[in-house]
Formats: sequence, structure tokens, C-alpha cells
Amino acid sequence: MSEMKDMLIEVIDKIFKDCADKETVDLLEEGKWAENLWELLAENEMLNFALLEEHGGVGGDLDCIFNVYRLVGRYAVPIPFVEHTLANFTLETSGLSPITERATILIDEEQMLELQEDRLSGLLHNVPWARHMQQLVTAAKQQDDYYIVQIPLENAAITKQINLAAEPRDSITFNNAAVIQKIVVPYELIQSLKKINTAANIAKMSGALEKANELTVQYSKERQQFGRPIHRFQLIQQHIAILAGETAITNTSVDNMISALAEGREEYEVALARLRIDESSRIVATSAHQVHAAIGVTHEHNLHHYTRRLWSWREEGYTSYYWKKVLAQTLLQSEMDLWEFITKSNNVIQPIGGETNG
Repeated sequence: MSEMKDMLIEVIDKIFKDCADKETVDLLEEGKWAENLWELLAENEMLNFALLEEHGGVGGDLDCIFNVYRLVGRYAVPIPFVEHTLANFTLETSGLSPITERATILIDEEQMLELQEDRLSGLLHNVPWARHMQQLVTAAKQQDDYYIVQIPLENAAITKQINLAAEPRDSITFNNAAVIQKIVVPYELIQSLKKINTAANIAKMSGALEKANELTVQYSKERQQFGRPIHRFQLIQQHIAILAGETAITNTSVDNMISALAEGREEYEVALARLRIDESSRIVATSAHQVHAAIGVTHEHNLHHYTRRLWSWREEGYTSYYWKKVLAQTLLQSEMDLWEFITKSNNVIQPIGGETNG
């Protein structure tokens, strides 16, 4: 990344570190969100960072974008930062104009609404942060054509729901809602957006996973039992080693995924990173809570901010279940055996329609 992009990441890191403290993250438990943090980012024009330079961004650089999304997971940031910036990235990538109003995004083939004369009706589930947003960016269909559309939420009926981490995951009912912007896009772009949205989720998860590891190592040094820090006990050392190994493997997998996407050579890095982080999140959350024991599940400690997000995010969007099906279908359609398929570098995985959760 360039010096400017490194500086941007440092600035956002500092803002999150200073402002996303435990009390701020806990606002979600009260049905609130960190509006002050959102306004601070807006004042510093950080909400435009994923856009092209003429719109105040970093040129749509995926390396920078996904590394910022890692920070969202690392600090459990209780605002729709990923959703808003990804919505604008999608608009711009599709050829539409980015917007300043708060926006969320849902790219889900199973919930693709039918477009009729620039209006949409229907029900969408698990829309992130919808109650706090003004616009929705989503995919729609009209006969055999695929569209990216922007829909206002002011007149939509929103049913409030949350995930395990208390983040808003609302249902929206549209009744003949007018479309503000729309554009016909090739089906290949819808498939590409599936990967981008999956990669964004993976990036958040990797940040949360790394933070859970750090909290556990720190706690093992501070907590004493029988007159010495618990990290000196063999069982705790085993958990710490497991955490370190899983974190390193996941970071390598995510780094490879980000590099492949940024360089335009992604083949099946997203699918494999999604499978890897699904496994790592299970193992890391288990070992972290084993080391913390009872205190790790209390509201007063902040470990649960990260493990609850790991458990929630692994079940959202295009999950490992979906990408396992993609990998299996690609292998079945290939003339190569399993080992050749795994080691060959030019296999291209074509995403399929189907379940986003499983």
C-alpha cells in the first residue's frame, strides 16, 4: 500500500481505538449505536474512504478497504461502517453515483426482489442496521436482467431484529417502493459482489479473532493462581499455543485472499479463507473462554464482544456451507483428481446460486 493509504489506516485505527471503548460498544445492548463515532468519521471524511479519489477515497483499493474492515472487527465498532462504505463501493463499481446519506447493503440471490417499472415490493430478511439507515443498496431482477438498485428506507416497514452480538439485523417490507438509482449489470458482477461481501465479512472476523487471542494472552499473564501467573501452567500454555497457531493460519489465509482480490487474480482464495476462518473462529472462541473461565462470559469483561461477533458473523451472508458447495461443484466438474485440483494454481471457482446460510 502507498504511504497515503498507510496513513489513512493509521488514522482510522486511532479513531476506533480512542472512541470504540467498552462503554461505546455496550450501547448496542441498550438498542443504541455510536452516533458520535459516526459523526466523527463523517467530519474527517472517513466514510468516503472506499470510493475513487475524485469522491474523496483511496481509489477503490481493495487491499486498503479490507485492512480497514479488519479494524472494525478488532475494535467491535458498533456502527454500520462496513455496510455504508461497501454500499457506496458497490454503487460506484456498478456505474452509479455514490451517496452521502447513510446506506446499508444486502447482496443475496435468495432474496432478490423483482423490479417492475422502477418500483419494488417484497420482504427482505437480515438487513444490517436497516433501522438506522436512510438508503438500501441491493440486487434486483427484471425478467432476465440483473440490476443494482438504490431504495429509500423512509417509507419501508422495518421489523427490528438483532444477531447474537446485539447488532441490528432487521427485516424490511417494501410496498411499491420507488427506486432512486438503478443500472443493469452482468451476472458476473453479481458473482463478484458475492465474493467482495464475503471477503468483507472475513476481514471483520479476522480482526475479532486476533483481538480475542490478544485478550486471552494478556489475561493469562495478569491472572494468578497458586502464586504464579496462569500462563505458566501447561494446560494454559496449550490453549495459548492453539490460539497462536489458529491466528497465524487465519491471518495468512486472509492476507492471501486480500492480495488476490486486490491484484485481480482471485480464484478460490475467498472460498478457502471463508472455510478456514469458520474453523478458526470455533477453536479460538472455545480456547479463549477456557482460559478466561467464568469471567469471560460476564458482561463486565469485553471478551464476549469478540466471541459473540465471531459466532454471529460466521452465520451471516455467504457462509462456509455455501462455499463448500461451490468448491465441491467445481471439483466435480473438473477432470482433475483432488490433489491436482488443490495444488493447481489456475482453477477458477464459479459461485452458484443457493443458500447463504446453513
